[in-house]
Amino acid sequence: MSLDFTAIFARWQMLQDGLLLTIQLAAVTTLTGFLIGTICAIARRSSLSWASRAAGIYIESIRNTPFLVQIFVVYFGLSSLGFSFSAVTVAIIALTINVGAYTAEIMRAGFDSVHRGQWEAAECLGLSKTKAYWHVALRPAMERVYPSLTSQFILLMLASSVTSQISVEELTAAANFIQSETYRPFETFLVAAVLYLALSLVMRLVFWLFGLLIFPRLRRLGTAL
Repeated sequence: MSLDFTAIFARWQMLQDGLLLTIQLAAVTTLTGFLIGTICAIARRSSLSWASRAAGIYIESIRNTPFLVQIFVVYFGLSSLGFSFSAVTVAIIALTINVGAYTAEIMRAGFDSVHRGQWEAAECLGLSKTKAYWHVALRPAMERVYPSLTSQFILLMLASSVTSQISVEELTAAANFIQSETYRPFETFLVAAVLYLALSLVMRLVFWLFGLLIFPRLRRLGTAL
């Protein structure tokens, strides 16, 4: 078998556009997923039974169903309710819902790891629950689970390839279109795999640098990630 990448590289612009959309999906859903996950983690630990129960149902429902099925449920569910969104918007919604559930469990573990004395100190200072989470618990919780968070967000980027099933023109969709034109599937998806690997390594570097910035204690100890 001889490898021929000529036809693939001749269509490099398509791969580049797909890669850029993959990056955009990962960036947006990382932020929204972290926000929703953190809120759900707080709700899961809440003394309000309805909030804790609702968060628990959401988390377990998402973590125990395939992501592909979730995308189809969102895609066809919204359209059946009369909402008309672009495929990219639906992908962002589905990815956010998915990663939010996993982030919730990671952040809940982080909050549980905060020493009880810190919570008691916040109560003695008269801080509300919201302020205690924001000023006392959030940063140390994130510091303890940051490696798990970064791994989850990289997995999120890789999972974005599934959105090609609803015609989102990200990297996998671009590769699939190219192989259908060139009849060189092995070379095409080999290039796509290399691009995904490179993007994963870049994301790890970015998260590592971000960790050095927001967790100076670990940097001083020489143990930052």
